[in-house]
Amino acid sequence: MRLAQNESTADRAVRVVVGVILAALALAGVASGVLAIVAWVLAVVLVFTGLTGFCALYALVGFSTRPKTR
Repeated sequence: MRLAQNESTADRAVRVVVGVILAALALAGVASGVLAIVAWVLAVVLVFTGLTGFCALYALVGFSTRPKTR
């Protein structure tokens, strides 16, 4: 099963950058406890969706930032 990409290139880049920043904050100890766990989960989700180009939430609500192709 192949998931149709629904994220633009800019959307994907922002997700990866924010995900890496969140992971770095958690790794550096800036976030601790529950906040660190939330940061790690968000970081994994953002990096994964940024690399694959598919966001399940976008698909659920029928939204896409990817430009239409002819």
